[in-house]
Amino acid sequence: MFGNLFEEDEEDEGFSSTSTKGRVVKGGGEPPPARGRSNLCGIKNQGGTCYLNSLLQTLLFTPEFREQLFTLGPEELGCLEDKEKPGAKVRVIPLELQRLFASMLLVDQQSASTADLTDSFGWNSSEGTNQHDVQELNRILFSALEHSLVGTTGSTFIHQLYHGIIVNSIVCKECGNVSQRQEDFLDLTVCVCGICSLEEALWNMFVEEELFEGNNLYRCAQCDRLVTAAKSAKLKKLPPFMTMSLLRFSFDFAKCERYKETGRYSFPFTINLRPFCEQVDGEDSEYSYDLFSVIIHKGGCYGGHYHVYIRDIDQLGQWEPPEADCKPKTQRKVKEEAKDVCEPTLQEDDPLSVISAIIVQEPSKSVPMDQLGQKLMDKIGSSWSKKFRKRYGPIGKFLQSHNDVFMLVSNGTKVALKANLPSPVTDPAVPAKQTTHSDPSISSGSTTEKQQQLDQEPELEPEQGSHWFDLNDSAVTSIRQSDIEKQFQGKESAYMLFYRKTQLQRPSEAFNNPQYKVPSRLVQMAQEENIKLQEMREKFEASNNTVELRLHLAPCYILENGALQAANKEHSVNTTLSFDRRKTVGDLRLAIYQMQELWEGDMALTVAKSLPAGLHLYNTLTDDTVSLYSAGIHTNSDLFVWNGREVCGASILTGAEWEPVLLTVVRPFLGEDEKQEVGNGVECEESKGPFENAGPGLKREARGFAGGATLGEVKEALGEPKESLLCQKHEIGRRGEQGAGEGGGASGWRVFPPGDMQRTLKELSLKDGDALLVLEPQSFDSSVFTLNGDVVTVTTPSDCRWLQVEFQSPGEGEGGGDVDEEKRKKVKVPATGNMLLCEVKQRAIEELQLQEKASGAQLCLRQVDCSGKLLPPVCEELSVREAGVRLMTTLTLCPGNAPKASQLFLHFSVGTAPSAGMERDIIVEETCTVQECLKAMLGAVGLDGSFWHLRRLNWCEDVGEPLMDMDASLSELKISSGETLVVTEGQLPPKGFLNLSLWLYLDPNNTDTHLKTNEANNHSPHQLRNIGQVEISDEATLDELKTQVLTLPDLQNVCVPTNAFMRVWQLEGGRLARILRGQQLSLRKLKLTSGTDLCVQPLLKEEDLGPKELLLNVKMGVPGERSYFPPEELVWDASHDSSPRSLRTRLAAHYGVSPDALLLAKYQPDKHIWKEISNWTQQVSKKKKKRTESLLGASFHLKDGDTIGVKNLLIDNNRDFVTLEDEQGQQRLREQAEQRRKGGNTAGSDDAGSQKKTGQTKSRKPEVALSINVGEFR
Repeated sequence: MFGNLFEEDEEDEGFSSTSTKGRVVKGGGEPPPARGRSNLCGIKNQGGTCYLNSLLQTLLFTPEFREQLFTLGPEELGCLEDKEKPGAKVRVIPLELQRLFASMLLVDQQSASTADLTDSFGWNSSEGTNQHDVQELNRILFSALEHSLVGTTGSTFIHQLYHGIIVNSIVCKECGNVSQRQEDFLDLTVCVCGICSLEEALWNMFVEEELFEGNNLYRCAQCDRLVTAAKSAKLKKLPPFMTMSLLRFSFDFAKCERYKETGRYSFPFTINLRPFCEQVDGEDSEYSYDLFSVIIHKGGCYGGHYHVYIRDIDQLGQWEPPEADCKPKTQRKVKEEAKDVCEPTLQEDDPLSVISAIIVQEPSKSVPMDQLGQKLMDKIGSSWSKKFRKRYGPIGKFLQSHNDVFMLVSNGTKVALKANLPSPVTDPAVPAKQTTHSDPSISSGSTTEKQQQLDQEPELEPEQGSHWFDLNDSAVTSIRQSDIEKQFQGKESAYMLFYRKTQLQRPSEAFNNPQYKVPSRLVQMAQEENIKLQEMREKFEASNNTVELRLHLAPCYILENGALQAANKEHSVNTTLSFDRRKTVGDLRLAIYQMQELWEGDMALTVAKSLPAGLHLYNTLTDDTVSLYSAGIHTNSDLFVWNGREVCGASILTGAEWEPVLLTVVRPFLGEDEKQEVGNGVECEESKGPFENAGPGLKREARGFAGGATLGEVKEALGEPKESLLCQKHEIGRRGEQGAGEGGGASGWRVFPPGDMQRTLKELSLKDGDALLVLEPQSFDSSVFTLNGDVVTVTTPSDCRWLQVEFQSPGEGEGGGDVDEEKRKKVKVPATGNMLLCEVKQRAIEELQLQEKASGAQLCLRQVDCSGKLLPPVCEELSVREAGVRLMTTLTLCPGNAPKASQLFLHFSVGTAPSAGMERDIIVEETCTVQECLKAMLGAVGLDGSFWHLRRLNWCEDVGEPLMDMDASLSELKISSGETLVVTEGQLPPKGFLNLSLWLYLDPNNTDTHLKTNEANNHSPHQLRNIGQVEISDEATLDELKTQVLTLPDLQNVCVPTNAFMRVWQLEGGRLARILRGQQLSLRKLKLTSGTDLCVQPLLKEEDLGPKELLLNVKMGVPGERSYFPPEELVWDASHDSSPRSLRTRLAAHYGVSPDALLLAKYQPDKHIWKEISNWTQQVSKKKKKRTESLLGASFHLKDGDTIGVKNLLIDNNRDFVTLEDEQGQQRLREQAEQRRKGGNTAGSDDAGSQKKTGQTKSRKPEVALSINVGEFR
């Protein structure tokens, strides 16, 4: 019925992965991991086969099933090697099932593969990703096995184990005749809906009688007429194994959708079926069944995941208490009492103390590496990067440098204290009967004494009713019997129950014996597989634990600039060594001794790292018994081999606090001995450009210093006198401070105060590449260096660059374009940030030889934006830096005057917004008033009169608001150079007045044709005609606005007795948006602004709408047709109740019908769709009351003028609101969307984009019937 509805949820899949963090895989693929601590084998998920895995685990842990399967030998089933031979009858399915069961019982692997088994089913690769119903699989698999075993001694074992009989009886109440019919079953399907327990469902099935009476009579064969009768069912034969399938998935025919029953449904661990049986004279043990398997489904009816809870009857697995309660109560109490004694005192400023405290507080005495950062933040309220990184470096480096305290366990995925090894109970699962250690060196060598004591401790005896496991694909974990009760209800709940008769007892030799009744050929096959896996793991471990080490020998290095440098930089000074990280430090030391036969004296091995300043040493490996893995040595680690004291007579400072910093030392360079400095490798900044003589500059040199050295020690190492100043590059962040850097190019340096001389480079946060300026007092005698407070400004010839000046003849447009080289001339003028722009212009005129043109006309300098448009002229009284002109940019020399520092350069036009190149220019004083500016503009274009005013442009470059205060200065109105003003005809409207455009609403049903619609609104849903404009104060009321509107000439022929017979709409985008309410409210309170479009509509009766009274257009559907009666206006008061029921009640009163007979929908004209308005209430939560949906909010947002469709279900069975016109409109929208899609760059990208925008859900796979292909063996 459900096909492949249960698509696999990726987040719920029980895949198991083995972390390879900290290892370098050198060989091929990683071998499958060994079994976990439970010593049980999981099953790999092929993508959607969790339903198959759950059922196979149940069958495996049904001992009678697997033993019956193992009794079938090759003489009956054939051999898999012969399956391809023509004519051979090989029963592939039972053979593959035997192999799978033997592998799960005997092969040491975490999970087995079902690929061969599903291949024998005839499934293709897609079947592995399609999930099906596990109950359906149970029946189909049993049927396939029965067909496969036809003609063998095992042809009836499915029937023997699972077959039962139900007898259905109908008893005639008239004559007592009993009619019976038997029904076979392999599993029982029990109802869940409306039932709270399995016992109740069985009672309804086998105890309650169904009466045939009234209109539902039974025809008795003996009476030969319709009579009253009773129908009942009983269990006639009970199978050894009873399978119960819970009907949790149902179909809602009202909503036409599937759903899952998630209510509470309990089931017993032991059940007595005597009340439901036909024969009840046997002993209780014959009717008693024990629960041993529960298949659980997590998710909904369209997606989910299966896993299974199983009781290990033969105790093949190693059951352990769950981690939360793995220790006895007394032990936990003692631990809590001793917590304060054992826990170290927390010092938040000491990372060693903080991390140790975090590890000690963990039950397993270890913390995963990927969780350590979050636990540290929870502990001290700050992250490692903010609190410790500057001083101690990354957290991983810190742990490696303190390997005497910490050690990495579980293949480098966890960190633990060396004094507190992880508890064996809470460590990750390891295979039973094997000893697994986190340290690879221990796995290959001898076991520590502590581990031997743990191995010798007696195992905990399982509790009564334990030996339950959760088998979730590859993962197998221990659970308690009480955990099953959590699956009585919810989205993760029981789906199939498997019971076995209490009478079935297992022989003692079957306990803890996975080889019991397994054929010897399968045992041998498993042993060979185990040998092969062991060889693969040993080979993989050997290759995976080989690390590449880089050895740096002390004789090849010298101490220079605070770090170790190679003595011969032309040749490589490190040696590569491949070594097994499971071996000890002593083994590595011995190997190096053998490599360096001439080495004399002690040998120290110190972890090193190549830094920009050179090679630096950290922690020395002192414990020869520790493995390289525990010491934190990984591939590509650098080890420095030396005597542990000195290198070439120089003492070496080790540790993170002495990490060298490579600084750039900057000194003044006055142009002397230039060649000598360059020859010594010192980089010099010197003047560039058209200067003849090289001026002063800066010379830079890279020097390394120990991070723990003070600034005073650095000055002493540089050989500078005490009175010298040390400066750090001054980072400029505020815009106001950018003049130096951007306009003139000068750089700023901050002088270190005397107190910083005793601070270290680390404390000063100096890092690699930072610059350090060294200045002597006499350096300030030069114009290059200027001291202002604690900031030194350096202006070198490299900052004195150029400006390009381009001459544009009067005939050229602003856009540039292609012009002759004679008309456009360019020249580079040397300039500095302090040079006046008038000097730049004069130099450009001389270079371009424009003296004659300049004498007859004024020229000015103008910048050009990225689009090529000329910007306002720059003030020539200012310097390059003060005017904000960037060096190495282009200025255009144009005809015109340049404004002074107190003047503004403005564009203006007359009448309308200016087009490109049509505006005029004017220069006025900043203190000039609006009136004076207007007068100057009118004089420039030859106009006069007082019927003019000025307006600004808005952000759309359209004519905007007027400048109301004619006496205000331009500076007070914040008008800046380059702005455009529009000289507009007409008197300036008084302050507080609004200019409103008026439109007349034309009734579509009006046949008067002398009123025509405005062309600009042909696409408007309503017919509107422009009737003029009104100017009115914003303090005027709505009633006064209506009075003034009635004076317009176009309304003289419109009959409006009083203002109450007029309705005023506000238009938005040519559509009626809202009705203005409140006759005495001012236009300001109604939030009207100048330029707003209003529409007036004459009415046939008076109207005064309240604040929450909505005017709706309602249309009743024509019964039996896809059309509507003409719309009517309806006023709905939503002030007290805005729910769908309130609107339904109002419409019911309007039409005189019952509210329950009405079906409502809101029309969306832009999409040509109808959105149905339901009468359901929204359930917020179980604790809160039900909240009624408001139609004024999401998702309907009802407003004035909305159209509401109404269907009377008493006379109209058509619930669809869509008309033929709507379908045509939707088709037009689809065609338009298709045209837009084809007009894009690529069809594929647009499709993806549209799908993303519309939020389309992931399409479900088509439902495919489940089947298993079986050969013919009859």
